[in-house]
Amino acid sequence: MTERITNVLTLTRFLLTHLSDEERRNDMAILFTQISLAVKVTANAIRRAALEQLLGEAGVVNVQGEQVKKLDIVANEAFHNAMIQSQLVAAMASEEDDNIIFINSGAGKYTISFDPLDGSSNIDANVSIGSIFGIHKKLSEHGATDQDVLQAGNKFVAAGYAVYGSSTILVFSLGEGVNGFTLDNSLGEFVLTHPDITIRPKGAIYSINEGNSVYWDAPTKKYVEFLKSETKEKKPYSARYVGSMVADVHRTLLYGGIFMYPGDSKSPNGKLRYLYEVAPLSYIMEQAGGGSVSGAVRSLEIIPHHIHMRIPCFMGSKEDVAMIQQLYLEQQKASL
Repeated sequence: MTERITNVLTLTRFLLTHLSDEERRNDMAILFTQISLAVKVTANAIRRAALEQLLGEAGVVNVQGEQVKKLDIVANEAFHNAMIQSQLVAAMASEEDDNIIFINSGAGKYTISFDPLDGSSNIDANVSIGSIFGIHKKLSEHGATDQDVLQAGNKFVAAGYAVYGSSTILVFSLGEGVNGFTLDNSLGEFVLTHPDITIRPKGAIYSINEGNSVYWDAPTKKYVEFLKSETKEKKPYSARYVGSMVADVHRTLLYGGIFMYPGDSKSPNGKLRYLYEVAPLSYIMEQAGGGSVSGAVRSLEIIPHHIHMRIPCFMGSKEDVAMIQQLYLEQQKASL
């Protein structure tokens, strides 16, 4: 008989003991209590979607021009309500909303950007999907403006994601490394299961939609061909691509390698949104010892000009990311 584990570290306990600054510790405890609540609500809706007629499209199109799924609406409302109830959030930006939403006249100390349900096109196929979020400290002394939300990823005070798969996992960083918590449904609590996550310096897996290869630019083509080649120094990398960014990035974080969604001749800026997809996951990657670039530029240094701005993305093991960045730097130098 397997011994039952009773000595667990809950998310709440972790937050109340992890940070030395009392004000920040209390703020993060409140914010992550609310985020974890939104994740639990979303996870429960996903688990019961087929039983409660929550599969399929809602019959509306969002600002991205994408068909909104019924579960997109549930997840978005869960995050909206959780952030409002925290009383710490001045403004929020969501993939599902046209514009920034200001709360309580911008009186809170933080802003949050989130993709409430990443990979929703895979919902009906029961593939792993997730939620992504990033938290900034508000810049304005009084009220809030768009600029409080439109900050570079390197200004995050915290960021993370949830994966809804065989289990519900919440992975985040407070700027001091990365930790993962798994939802114990019998307790109703997130408990620490992946302490101090560190990505391998170099991996053996690449993740990219090769159906777009005909549209790729030269650096991406050259890099992927290298990954697929065999030399005395390396074997071909294995290809793994789920099509849900959060699931692909989570696997990359745990196993090493590189996740890529480049710009191409069809979509020069790629399809991933910077503020609530690329930036939070890049923050996690760097905190875990990896890297993330948008071609020649470090992803976290980019300042978004719009909440739905898209950028190319390459993230994962530091050595793998460094190689693709070097190819873009060489292309940039040759064009001068």
